[in-house]
Amino acid sequence: MLLRTFGWSFAVTALGLVAAIFYGGWTAFGIVAILSIMEISLSFDNAVVNAGILKKMNAFWQKIFLTIGILIAVFGMRLVFPVVIVAISAQLGPIEAVDLALTDKDRYQELVTDAHPSIAAFGGMFLLMIFLDFIFEDRDIKWLAWLERPLAKLGKVDMLSVCIALIVLLVSAITFGAHAHQHGGAHADKAETVLLAGIAGLITYMIVGGLSGYFEDKLEEEEEREHEAEEEAARTGKPKSAVKLAGKAAFFMFLYLEVLDASFSFDGVIGAFAITNDIVLMALGLGIGAMYVRSLTVYLVRQGTLDDYVYLEHGAHYAIGALAVILLVTIQYEIHEIITGLVGVALIGWSFFSSVRRNRALAAAGGDGDQEKAEVSSGV
Repeated sequence: MLLRTFGWSFAVTALGLVAAIFYGGWTAFGIVAILSIMEISLSFDNAVVNAGILKKMNAFWQKIFLTIGILIAVFGMRLVFPVVIVAISAQLGPIEAVDLALTDKDRYQELVTDAHPSIAAFGGMFLLMIFLDFIFEDRDIKWLAWLERPLAKLGKVDMLSVCIALIVLLVSAITFGAHAHQHGGAHADKAETVLLAGIAGLITYMIVGGLSGYFEDKLEEEEEREHEAEEEAARTGKPKSAVKLAGKAAFFMFLYLEVLDASFSFDGVIGAFAITNDIVLMALGLGIGAMYVRSLTVYLVRQGTLDDYVYLEHGAHYAIGALAVILLVTIQYEIHEIITGLVGVALIGWSFFSSVRRNRALAAAGGDGDQEKAEVSSGV
């Protein structure tokens, strides 16, 4: 079962890591491994969400998502999108960006380094919004309850996450501008660019969130209509309309899943820029991670059990928050990519072991009714 589900992922992992060694030695191997772990960790909740919706689809739509969907996710978001970001930021054509990355790494590195403040501002704001919206939402299961309870109360204030994100962006742009003018250099006139890039990141997040919300609402409407049609069909003996509505509902599920998958992919791509600017290593690491997301989705659907490790989603979002802060810091200061990668891995590992301890405490306490005791005994 495990090998049948994850076989392709294992094969792609082996090929990707070997390719990394040939491309850049053991350093490249380490970066690709960290990128893969980061992508899997950040996308675990994506797999859980995918599985929860995918199990409602019939076999045809499941196959559509797991074939066309994975092509969009791996080749579109993980392979093409990083090239597009670099091309736009460095004002290059996509083919020229790839050619430079492969043939003239020094020039490519120079262009990407010059464009890094705008990339970091854009990505930092996008990731920061994901993190803020998560921690300000009141949820039944809390990992770091001492922190998440008061933040959930603060989250009742409208648009608080947007206000905080804009304040962080203003502080980053002002301090960056002051630092650049004080020390001179190539970035002395780029404070305005940082501000504009950060606002673009915020707008992008709000558009993606709006689309996700739109498709989610349409999905709920279609499911409600389908339920009403099934009740009507049971009374009149005419099931045809129910079948038609089921098809529409499945179509909206598919669109909703694609928007969600794109948004989750986006945080992985942006987070990768905090670890490396090399699009070849980025493509290898994120491509490996994307294959595991697909395998995890299939595994969760086939097993019929979702989210046994309830704090992993929290750990993933705290890792996103850490990456957001690191990206904004790297506008001015250099942070080694290994440190960046290990921060995310450490947070995911901590949340995983907290989940294991919670499950053991729940088993000892005799069920979900003693959740708060379990959370205390699990040390969170």
